[in-house]
Amino acid sequence: MKLEELLLKRSENKCELCGAETALKLYEVGPQDRYNEDNTIMICNKCEAQIEKKEEPDSHHWNCLSTSMWSEVPGVQVQSWRMLNRFRNESWASDSLDMMYLDDERLAWAKAKGDHENDSAVELHKDSNGAVLNTGDTVVLTKSLDVKGTTLNAKLGTVVKNIRLVENNTEQIEGKIEGQVIVILTRYVRKQST
Repeated sequence: MKLEELLLKRSENKCELCGAETALKLYEVGPQDRYNEDNTIMICNKCEAQIEKKEEPDSHHWNCLSTSMWSEVPGVQVQSWRMLNRFRNESWASDSLDMMYLDDERLAWAKAKGDHENDSAVELHKDSNGAVLNTGDTVVLTKSLDVKGTTLNAKLGTVVKNIRLVENNTEQIEGKIEGQVIVILTRYVRKQST
């Protein structure tokens, strides 16, 4: 039996963290040398986006951890512990952490990513109006920009299609203007509505 089939059966076709029944996928709870049914869990898109900090955290969504933290699956326990730590400043999460027990080996695994030292704050690429930007979006320049190292002047109102997010810098995106790929500061763009 394939790993996905095993996990779907184990999870009863539900997210093992929140219980959602749609858009399920395998999630490898790292770091691991090899992934198996103990360290791989079945989760929904919303859980994955928030675990990976690609979406604003929603503490109401994670109230489900008060149930899933009791799972016998090591990967579910570890991921529950990590997410509870992101919300540790909220009383419900703090109370759950106080009740939760992980043996030394699982606690070391849970701490291995260092996620427990971070809070739930997510740094996302946002335009000048605070709208979240995603790879492939179309933006409009809100200011004329001189492009360093070229004679190119990107005018106010220029439309830049199919942008790419600059990894590890939420203040920058990449886009193509007049055939040249340039770095643009997010504070000078507005997301174009679809």
